[in-house]
Amino acid sequence: MSRVAKKPVAIPSGVEVKVSGQDIEAKGPKGTAQLRINELVNLVQEDGELRFEAESAQNIPMAGTMRALANNLITGVSEGFEKKLELVGVGYRAQAQGNKLNLTLGFSHPVEYAVPEGITVQTPSPTEVIVSGVDKALVGQVAAEVRAYRPPEPYKGKGVRYADERIVRKEAKKK
Repeated sequence: MSRVAKKPVAIPSGVEVKVSGQDIEAKGPKGTAQLRINELVNLVQEDGELRFEAESAQNIPMAGTMRALANNLITGVSEGFEKKLELVGVGYRAQAQGNKLNLTLGFSHPVEYAVPEGITVQTPSPTEVIVSGVDKALVGQVAAEVRAYRPPEPYKGKGVRYADERIVRKEAKKK
């Protein structure tokens, strides 16, 4: 059985955490975020850390889940999260304009992606996209949606890939 819930979540300096009932609100240098804790888990704030206790043995997995979500919340407002994407292919380009990301991915039309609230998209070079924000799940979802427009193909490796992704290449057809 997992013991994730037993480890307390430390609150770093510069982060203000407000607990009211089953709600957690965190404010930090990167922004603010909220989380609602499940009713089956008791939340205790003491000595600059948060502790999660399950009401019964059957609820220990839920306590671990809530602890992980709260840790992501506090990490997000203090440091933030970031995903890097690379565009590989002739003519594949990206350009960030305000809250839109313009992608040229070899289609007959340019792809325009509307960036959701709370996420910032940067393009340091035409073939690099950096997705960053406070919410870990939303950063990952935006990166996955951009990647889904043209996932990397196994023969030439063209497409949108994560910076740390390794593409297993297939051998071409032989004569």
